[in-house]
Amino acid sequence: MTDIDPADQPYVLATWLGERSDAELADLLRLRPDLAVPPPANLSVLASRAEQRASVLRATDDLSVLELTLVGLLARDGGIDSGVSRERLGELVAGRAPARAVDRALTVLRDRALVWGSRLLRVTPAARDAVGWRIDPATTDLTADQIADALSALTEDERRLLTTLATSSPIGRTRDAAPGTSPDRPVQRLLASGLLVWLDEQTVELPHQVGQVLRGATVTDPGALTPPTVRGRKRPIAEVNAAAAGEALELIRHCEAVLAALGDSPAPTLKAGGLGVRESRRLAKAVGIDDGRVGLVLELLAGAGLIASGAPDPLPASDTGDDYWAPTVVADSWFDADTAHRWQLLAQTWIDLPRRPWTVGLRDPNDKPIAALSEEVRASGAPRDRRFVLDVLAELGTGAAATPDEVAALVAWRRPRWSVRLGSSAIGHTLAEATAVGLVGRGAIASPGRSLLHDGPAESVLADMAAALPKPIDYVLVQADLTVVAPGPLVPELLAQIQLVADVESAGAATVYRVGETSVRRALDAGRTAAELHALFASHSKTPVPQALTYLIDDVARRHGRLRAGVARSFVRCDDPATLAEVLASPVAEALALRALAPTVAVSQAELGDVLEKLRGAGFAPAGEDSSGAIVDLRRPGARVPKRRERTARRAPTPPTQEQYEQLVRQLRAGERAAATSQRGGGVRSDGSRAGSAATMALLQLAVEVGRSVRIGYVDAQGIASVRIVDPVSVGGGQLDAFDPADGAIRRFTLHRVTSVALVE
Repeated sequence: MTDIDPADQPYVLATWLGERSDAELADLLRLRPDLAVPPPANLSVLASRAEQRASVLRATDDLSVLELTLVGLLARDGGIDSGVSRERLGELVAGRAPARAVDRALTVLRDRALVWGSRLLRVTPAARDAVGWRIDPATTDLTADQIADALSALTEDERRLLTTLATSSPIGRTRDAAPGTSPDRPVQRLLASGLLVWLDEQTVELPHQVGQVLRGATVTDPGALTPPTVRGRKRPIAEVNAAAAGEALELIRHCEAVLAALGDSPAPTLKAGGLGVRESRRLAKAVGIDDGRVGLVLELLAGAGLIASGAPDPLPASDTGDDYWAPTVVADSWFDADTAHRWQLLAQTWIDLPRRPWTVGLRDPNDKPIAALSEEVRASGAPRDRRFVLDVLAELGTGAAATPDEVAALVAWRRPRWSVRLGSSAIGHTLAEATAVGLVGRGAIASPGRSLLHDGPAESVLADMAAALPKPIDYVLVQADLTVVAPGPLVPELLAQIQLVADVESAGAATVYRVGETSVRRALDAGRTAAELHALFASHSKTPVPQALTYLIDDVARRHGRLRAGVARSFVRCDDPATLAEVLASPVAEALALRALAPTVAVSQAELGDVLEKLRGAGFAPAGEDSSGAIVDLRRPGARVPKRRERTARRAPTPPTQEQYEQLVRQLRAGERAAATSQRGGGVRSDGSRAGSAATMALLQLAVEVGRSVRIGYVDAQGIASVRIVDPVSVGGGQLDAFDPADGAIRRFTLHRVTSVALVE
């Protein structure tokens, strides 16, 4: 290898990396972990990887508008070749951002090796491709709503033209931009409406905000180098927590209702997986919620393992042999847990759920509604996006509230490269779900949500939710219209009793139940006596028990149990021969094959449960009894399916520890010293093995600058070594582009496969 004067060597990335401290190199590998796989042999290999386009674009995903703008300014003003001074960069920013903010942004870029250099700032060539807008883009005075209105009035040709510019380069060349062109031409109409900006007689530009609307991104000002402000709306944290706790209680109630509905009537699984739209609507109607809400509840229950698809026990009467969605056996233990534990499972499931429940019901590319629990709802990046949106809201402070539009603007400024995937619509849905789950209240992060979001100890999360939940009460208010008002959550024992004897009429901060003939009969069927029901209301109602309720209980109890069914296989007995005769004369007797054994006794070959169900359906009020004649609860338990064994998830590679990064840096330093020793020992090895180093890059850069030919040793992908003379054209991104006289064409060589370089005299 030809020796060159160090003063003449171009200042390359590998040289700058060599000047970094071990701690700084370890931070680089932590921030860009792809650079460490597989471990680079030396700093030249590390620098080559750091300039590769795929790695650079991955590293820029986490940059803000300010950081990306600095990259664009440096690339435009010579940062790729000669470098830009810090003073010149300050002039380019022109007071649009504080100097401290610019310094912090440069630190972020240096830490990731996207910007480098000591006296002069240089930028990695591929980084300019990460800036999704021109540094000085055309803008419009139209608001987002005005742009949307203008777009809705476009013809098909006009919209197609704008869509092409929005999905490619915003600059378009056309003869229709020339003065004097007919105003009826699409380009002229778009210019007149403000949806295009005139640059010259043959060039127009799509304003950045118009492109954002067309792509479904949040509309932002690309020239704003400071984050958007949020109006200060501080909510008392107690108020925030109370609102979140109310939503948590409502979510748990809906989950209980959906589990009960699926237990009573499991829903068939679609052949493609998921739950059909008709079944979802049936559940929504049974529970009393809308279709969007039932989609969220179903996704949470499935994610938490409380429902699954399989063969339920018992099977539905009209079983077709297909799988059904039904509660799992785990649901029973969830029912028995306290409110805070039940909420924690649902909330943690939502945070980590690799699905987007809000897409349920939307139309797919084939214009079909997306089914709940289907593969179309899956989105592997959903947990990352969800956490980032909530982190942005949490950073505003305790009790600080923000509207979805304000959060969307902050997210778009902090992560502009995410804007298409995480637009204002997606953020609005995410915050709505966070509110429905009980993580957000009154537009601010609640204390339990903050603990859960920051991976706090389970005890802390449970304590925060327990403190936020209203204290359970042990009384109700019985009204004259046979409604029972629970002004707060009831203690579990009283809640079970009230739910048995009354039906929920409305829920919220205060739950209203209604007592009716059917609900009283349900309690009597479960083994309660009239005396026990009277005692229940007398001891737990803070208002006088209305006489109408007393009469209702006594009237239903008087008729209840006069007709009794037992196991013979089944038998029906009644102390009143006239009542039994009425049963035997009705059509239901033939369906059950009832046969009288005595004036007060009849038997049937049907199962006892079927006898009770059909007699009740015919208008009678039988009660089940055991061998001793005592009334027993013979209601059928809900169907259950075994908890499905979770599919083994793809395990993400475990990130290296800080000690491992430090060890890798020590190996890099050792490899660099070995490469330097090899160069001093003669440069090109006889076996054709690599001898690459920073000097190799420097020599190639020098050859490009002075237009010299070089002789390179190269090992191709098949392991075949060769030596050739080429004329370097450009070096960067881990690649050497050079003119090969033997082929008469420009060829691309991978730098880490170059084994030797020498200038040709």
